[in-house]
Amino acid sequence: MSTTHVAHGSLISLAASLALLTAGCSGTADGAEAGGCRENGGWSARDEARWLRPSVSFPAATADGSTADEAAAVVIRPSDTDDGGPLCQPVTVQVEFWELTATASGTDMTSALRYQLATDGTEDRDIGFPPGLSAGERGACTGVLMAAYAGARLSEAELPEEIGRSASTGSGDVRFRTDRIARHRLLPPSDPEACDADGEPTASPPATPMPWGSNHP
Repeated sequence: MSTTHVAHGSLISLAASLALLTAGCSGTADGAEAGGCRENGGWSARDEARWLRPSVSFPAATADGSTADEAAAVVIRPSDTDDGGPLCQPVTVQVEFWELTATASGTDMTSALRYQLATDGTEDRDIGFPPGLSAGERGACTGVLMAAYAGARLSEAELPEEIGRSASTGSGDVRFRTDRIARHRLLPPSDPEACDADGEPTASPPATPMPWGSNHP
């Protein structure tokens, strides 16, 4: 074999090796990196919310709307490894609670507590109710809305426009005006119809005394 043929064969082998090396560094078509993480550098907040959604649950809220005080309000579990493994860059996640107060004229919504965390999908995060909003602490006129979402804190323009009917019926049909919400859960006031203008249970009318003694037949 000539020197020319040997050199040519070496160049082909070198080119093939470089191609394999480049493929290993750039990752696969589905975004999984050779280092075991999923590339997310160009993701939008909507992409992050979609990735986060399967990992968020509300274990303290059962199917009938009741809650268990000992359970976490919001849980963020590690993401499924079938989804490309952990993210190469952690994403910012907000977990926010709003207190709902039923009044005679509607339902008021006030932010009660907000947690900000960063996650790449490898850790469990358990978040409890804010003080006064667990099942054992909420009164008949108090409910709670909770949500996990991607990015910065929600602006006023991204919050639900109307929550009164959802809170009074317990339908859970709360419409945030943004696509950054991963998941949300509504636990409405238990008896909104019995609440006064200040969000307090309406006092029961005093019993009418009998005009005769208790021994009267």
